[in-house]
Amino acid sequence: MNTTPSPAHTGLVLPQDEYNQELVNNVHPPQWRNPTPSGRYNLVIIGAGTAGLVTAAIASALGAKVALIERHLMGGDCLNVGCVPSKGVIRAAKAWTAVREAEQFGVHISGEIKRDFGAAMARMRKLRARISQVDSAHRYTKLGIDVFIGNGRFTSSSTIDVDGTTLQFTKAVICTGARATAPPIPGLADTTYLTNETIFSLTKLPSRLGVIGAGPIGCELAQAFARFGSQVFLVEAMHGILPNEDRDAADIVEQSILRDGVQLLCCGKDLNIHSANGSKHLRVDSHGTQYDIPVDEILVGVGRSPNIEGLELEAVGVEFDKTGVKVNHRLQTSNSKIFAAGDICSPFKFTHTADAQAQIVIQNALFPHPFGLGYGSTDQLVIPWATYTQPEIAHVGLYEKDAKDKNIPIDTFTYPLNEVDRAILDGEEEGFARVHVKKGTDKIVGATIVASHAGDMISEFTLAMKGGLGLNTIASTIHPYPTQAEVVKKSANAWRKTTLTEGKKQFLHKLFRWTR
Repeated sequence: MNTTPSPAHTGLVLPQDEYNQELVNNVHPPQWRNPTPSGRYNLVIIGAGTAGLVTAAIASALGAKVALIERHLMGGDCLNVGCVPSKGVIRAAKAWTAVREAEQFGVHISGEIKRDFGAAMARMRKLRARISQVDSAHRYTKLGIDVFIGNGRFTSSSTIDVDGTTLQFTKAVICTGARATAPPIPGLADTTYLTNETIFSLTKLPSRLGVIGAGPIGCELAQAFARFGSQVFLVEAMHGILPNEDRDAADIVEQSILRDGVQLLCCGKDLNIHSANGSKHLRVDSHGTQYDIPVDEILVGVGRSPNIEGLELEAVGVEFDKTGVKVNHRLQTSNSKIFAAGDICSPFKFTHTADAQAQIVIQNALFPHPFGLGYGSTDQLVIPWATYTQPEIAHVGLYEKDAKDKNIPIDTFTYPLNEVDRAILDGEEEGFARVHVKKGTDKIVGATIVASHAGDMISEFTLAMKGGLGLNTIASTIHPYPTQAEVVKKSANAWRKTTLTEGKKQFLHKLFRWTR
């Protein structure tokens, strides 16, 4: 594989092609010249991932003088090694599977079918390069932002040094994110392995792939590579997959990835890595059986560490620990002039959460409310998330176990996709919509959807929760027929049926008998 090192300090090695060159030219221009600071900035932002980019763009649009510092690649994990490349790979794997399963739709394919993994990965890199224009250094400069490529560190509560250049600020925001780190598995450090930061640089399909961790990253990529044709072994310390999800929801996805050829080794104990006969070996105990599995590549899908090194946070009194920078509900650190947003400080490490937190930072750093009420608080966020397996799992709000822990009595309504016409016609009837409401009311406190496009469908529940709308509003809203999103309305209808109590039925029976 011909490769070219990406910009200094990124830790990435990218395949050498026109698409990666375009990517680098956009998000870490090799010949970039930092501007000369002129006076104090209203806001200096360290880190140009989603949180940093959104903060910078909004602040500049509002008229603030803004500086944005990035030492690696602008766009952060989402663009370079996360959401964008992973969804490109997942889409290609889905197309390969559609060909494999085409016969059920009357498409009979004869002769040799040529599958080109390299071409699928090249498509991903091409689209990533195209999308990178939005996050480019040149675009942000045109927005009126001073973009600095280099290492930023605090030198006082009003100054930041960028490779020898001093930037003065009124307020600063830490948006340096987090990175993949490997757990202390015996033997892992003695071999080469992949993370989400390196797997998208593959140009040749590994025949045998070991995946450690059956969380969202592990499950998404295990299924995708199994669909491409790799023999995939998925190792998980806990029972089953996606341990944070409802068990019956995760079980549907588990059966799907097993059908795709993934071999699941859950309840894994005593995992260790060793090399023998030119192969890497996963040695693990799963349900009392000892396995010693040779693989060509190992993907570590667990472990994240905050990017706090080199920031000199101690010098400015910003508290942090191994989980990241400590902030209050207004995203203010222990230094009142310094804020943080995104993966560096949030337990919800999603791009859309970073976007939402950036807007909270703008409110509190540039327009601080004297009482800290309402406008800019993480307490006000309603955060959905999705795992992009096939089918997808999406969730918002509380799970049933969360409600029990919080002593919130709830009623739960679940409606299966195999009773939704469009899901049946699409051949995608595995799944359901589940909604939890405060007992005796229609107030939504949480929801889960398992469906082919659950990530798109969860937004209806999210909007209702954010807007204070209950199941009665959803039940009385007209949904187009036939769509899989009807499952949302049908789950609301399941609630509405319970409002017709026995007393109401008897009253109506008497009323209709009297009016005949």
